[in-house]
Amino acid sequence: MRIFVRAKASAKKEQCKRIDSTHFAVSVRAVREAGRANDAIGRVLADHFGIARSRVRLISGATSANKVFNIE
Repeated sequence: MRIFVRAKASAKKEQCKRIDSTHFAVSVRAVREAGRANDAIGRVLADHFGIARSRVRLISGATSANKVFNIE
């Protein structure tokens, strides 16, 4: 399943808000440095869906606030 994420790094609280069936807003505490925020977003999404982190893969948007993830 392909999902679209609006990411916010350096937030006070980590959370995942579902906007509709394929769009999410994810806030993480990690900074936008060396892919740390992308890893944290993947972890938050895995926790939200109740799956292993290895099943969440970033497809596009590595340096953008709008990201596309594939959930296997």
